[in-house]
Amino acid sequence: MKKSVAVWGIIALVLLIDQCLKIWIKTHLEYGDEFNILGFSWARIHFVENNGMAFGINLGGEYGKLALSLFRIIAVGFLVYYLRVLLRSGAAFGLLISFSLILAGAIGNIIDSAFYGMIFSESPYHGGLAQLFPEGGGYSSFLHGKVVDMLYFPLVEGVYPDWFPLWGGQHYQFFKPVFNIADSSITVGVLYILLFQRSFFKHKHPDEETEAGQAALQPEHTTESLADDTSLEGEAAADEATANDAGKDQA
Repeated sequence: MKKSVAVWGIIALVLLIDQCLKIWIKTHLEYGDEFNILGFSWARIHFVENNGMAFGINLGGEYGKLALSLFRIIAVGFLVYYLRVLLRSGAAFGLLISFSLILAGAIGNIIDSAFYGMIFSESPYHGGLAQLFPEGGGYSSFLHGKVVDMLYFPLVEGVYPDWFPLWGGQHYQFFKPVFNIADSSITVGVLYILLFQRSFFKHKHPDEETEAGQAALQPEHTTESLADDTSLEGEAAADEATANDAGKDQA
């Protein structure tokens, strides 16, 4: 199988899973609804939406939302370009998979931001199910949709002891953020690069390698050639001095 087929296949698969799950959640759960995954209390589906970045982090205001959406589009354009560069340069398969996961996750959340506000009705808190393609139109405009999150893993929770500095007596929970498949895809891709593809950061950019290759093709000045050049310059200077002396004698 060609690397390019595997790369674009992974991107398509992640997007398919991400969007199918989001659409199901949006049309089958009310905002705030949750249920345990396979009966585990620490693994839940919990429906929330956010206007901002990954893991429910918000970037406030309408302009913040628009700026984030535009940044995502620019980032996706760069990732598509760089992934094609990596494919042409014969990069390691693991590195290609990592960038494929990052790209797929970025596209998945862009789809939410760009189109969900136009094709879904609002999901009020415990106020009914959202409709896909409602008669009155969606709840927002292009690039102002909300990202659907649903994966929730409160692995550990409890109360800090009273003697604990700053947070004594307060409730704690790990892992608190709610996220989605796209967020997971980005995280796995980045972690894989950091842990198993650290040579990527030492790898020269293809443009730099081209310049290095061109420099290698240029003729080198060896020590012998430099010595010959120095000898020729010395002989020329001696001839010039002799000519000057002859001119003085004639004068």
